[in-house]
Amino acid sequence: MARILAIDFGKKRTGIAVTDELQIIASGLTTVATPELIAFLKNYTSKEKVSLFLVGKPKQMDNSDSESESLIIPFLEKLTKSFPKIPVTRVDERFTSKMAFQTMIDSGMNKKQRRNKAMVDEISATIILQSYLYNK
Repeated sequence: MARILAIDFGKKRTGIAVTDELQIIASGLTTVATPELIAFLKNYTSKEKVSLFLVGKPKQMDNSDSESESLIIPFLEKLTKSFPKIPVTRVDERFTSKMAFQTMIDSGMNKKQRRNKAMVDEISATIILQSYLYNK
């Protein structure tokens, strides 16, 4: 089986999480500078089989798209052109940043560690992936 890769897209940084080959466990992989994201994904998929990209879909409380969706659309176009054989699924990512921050508190991280926005992005991607696996 191939891995599922989740992307928590951001203007500056993008969090990435991945499953194991059996698609059972979601783990944070890394955070990448957004301008380097496609190159990172090309490198990663050259080494690992990926069967699906999950991309977070930011929503408002009234279920309308958030402002950042306008930044994600051009990325999705590049992603599907760069990886035409790997399907893309969107996943509601409401509250993932808050959940990631709470996870950092619950795991005992101190204030300085919790200010690491890259870690929040990676944990958010992991939460997106875990919720997808749970509802699959």
